[in-house]
Amino acid sequence: MGKTNQLYVDIMALHPEVTGSCILLIVKLPNGCTKRLLVDCGLFQECDYSQLNRYLPFDCSSIDYVLVTHNHVDHTGRLPLLVKNGYRGPIFMTDTTAKLLPLALEDSYKVLRNKAKMAHEPQLYLDSDVEETLHLVKGCSYEKTIRFDENIKATFFMNGHLPGSAVILLQIKHRGGDNRYEDINLLFTGDYNSKNLFFDVAPIPKWVKQLPLTIIQEATYGDMDSTSVESVFERNVLNAISEEKEVVVPVFSLGRSQEILYILKTWQAQGKLSKEVPIYLDGKLARRYTDIYLRDGLDNKEECRNFLPENFTEVFNSDIRQSIMNDNVCKIILTTSGMGSYGPAQTYLPAYLKKSNALIHFTGYCAEGTLGRRLYDCLKNEKVDIAGLQVKKLADVAFTSEFSAHAKADELLNFLRPYENIKLILINHGAMEKKEIYANRIIDEIDPKNVGILGRDYFFRVNGYGLNKSLSSKLE
Repeated sequence: MGKTNQLYVDIMALHPEVTGSCILLIVKLPNGCTKRLLVDCGLFQECDYSQLNRYLPFDCSSIDYVLVTHNHVDHTGRLPLLVKNGYRGPIFMTDTTAKLLPLALEDSYKVLRNKAKMAHEPQLYLDSDVEETLHLVKGCSYEKTIRFDENIKATFFMNGHLPGSAVILLQIKHRGGDNRYEDINLLFTGDYNSKNLFFDVAPIPKWVKQLPLTIIQEATYGDMDSTSVESVFERNVLNAISEEKEVVVPVFSLGRSQEILYILKTWQAQGKLSKEVPIYLDGKLARRYTDIYLRDGLDNKEECRNFLPENFTEVFNSDIRQSIMNDNVCKIILTTSGMGSYGPAQTYLPAYLKKSNALIHFTGYCAEGTLGRRLYDCLKNEKVDIAGLQVKKLADVAFTSEFSAHAKADELLNFLRPYENIKLILINHGAMEKKEIYANRIIDEIDPKNVGILGRDYFFRVNGYGLNKSLSSKLE
């Protein structure tokens, strides 16, 4: 075997499409040693893949290091399962993600526990596994390189996806004997956005853009450009308020809840939204994240520290929730979960779906099998199944991708353009057809040496010169 093949890394995505993010890296060193790493370890949220949540298709005790790109459950939710099954190494993430993760894992554990109880199935993991997971967390500063061992180091860079999210540079090298092995540089975008309402996103430094790189890039919206996104939320909500309708806005607990509150406050300041209209936030996790935003500040700009609108109320219990639903006055209710399948949204959506004087406005992506997706596919006046109930869709139901925390295809391509020496681009995180569309655009517009699509059926062997070969996997 030639020396250029003696230092390499095998890269495989253990998730077929969008959720359940988990990338396995197997590093082979010329001295015969093997290192195994994971980038993210998330829960599947698509119904088609829900059974994949029950196991991890590798020996968890053999993993040496784990890196986390950001604090969303589809990237972190199986970390306690990893620990339950034997992992005891460090879990690296940004300092901000380390602050946010305990709330996410605690909430995810409760949801999974309740689902298991209702389905008469064993729990995926225990609260003790969550506690042990948090003991393994190592917070990292942006742009400060962390050396894992003599061969592997990583650097976290800012990412606009949400507070604490990161683009991660993983560098692998070997120095030994008379041989010179080319370093392997892997850049993981994670779920990526170049901008954020709450903080300024520092650019990736020039020295990174000059490295010979394999880039692992998301493609959630790889089939659309930012110019095709229509901003409809303001028009839809303000029109509904002018007609004195009740408005229900499903929101994600972290990022989207706080962003929509800030937008409502801005409308009040601009005179677009009357301060007489009550605004509610219902969802324990969203309220706790909002408290962290207000108390800690996270990475947010000073002018965004106080983002709560006037006439704002947090909903703390079911009695308050019921009184809000019964008063029939014009109002705006922000409720979790963002896809509608969990949290107080399970109470609000069936009730308001039956009201012709209501608007339900989703503000983000709804995965297949979620209540949000079923409402998207259901025409007005048709019936939709909600937890066994047949509910007639009388309310107006709207959707928008304008707040998406994911870059669109043109923005993803712009991310790639400044890099001077791209050896390989691996497309990750997206429905298969969207990944294929985006891969073709990369070939046409960026023309790197090689482009591949990550998946469970094959892995890519990469060395310092880029792609060595792709091979079929042995996963069940």
